Amino acid sequence: MPDHPPLSEAQKARLNAYAHARYNFDPDKAADYTPATGWRVDDYETELPAELPGPAEPHGAWAAAREVLRNYTFPPPDLITGIFLPDQPLDQRVMVLRGRFLLFTFWFGVRIGGVTDETRTLPDGSREQVWGYNYRTLEGHFERGQIEFTVHKQLATGRVWFHIHAYSQTGRIRNPLYWLGFRLFGRMLQKRFANESVRRLREQVAEMLRKGWASPAAGQAPPVRATSSHKDAAEQLEQNR
Repeated sequence: MPDHPPLSEAQKARLNAYAHARYNFDPDKAADYTPATGWRVDDYETELPAELPGPAEPHGAWAAAREVLRNYTFPPPDLITGIFLPDQPLDQRVMVLRGRFLLFTFWFGVRIGGVTDETRTLPDGSREQVWGYNYRTLEGHFERGQIEFTVHKQLATGRVWFHIHAYSQTGRIRNPLYWLGFRLFGRMLQKRFANESVRRLREQVAEMLRKGWASPAAGQAPPVRATSSHKDAAEQLEQNR
């Protein structure tokens, strides 16, 4: 596994600003978050190269997609980029998301709420191997809710696919300019994030399979660089509350 450059003090400051932030919604009430109660529920999916029937192949599409997900390289970088500690256990990861739109840059905190790594038996008796995780919005985020990314393999047929499932609602936005911008463009950007993410993951998996890759445990991409102080990060969090 390649070495990673150490986090800068600015990067650490951003993560520290959200280390103890609370969720801005109640994950225990997920069953109540439906369109009927004012929440958006979204699902996106894309096919990946199939494998031979049976468990996921060590260097196949399923394992490649798992690494892309783990490294968080699939979101469109001109819209969303993640800052995180690459050597931190995934189920403990806090991420700062840098969002960009027009001339604005926003910083939001999310926390991994659960990691899935299992073989499921479906109601029709078929079995699928599933890996993925969700993250949940923290205080200061313009949205509230959860998004889950999972890669699936149907063991009997070898079919492999990537799935996004999310539920969300507009959060509290104190700045009136940001509130108006999010009201006008937020849903468009949300759909763009999902559509480009499934496309980019599919392309990255195809590239990994074409070039070959050393191991399913290939090193994670280093987190992006940030240029703000702890004070700036804390002020952004407070301003968005």
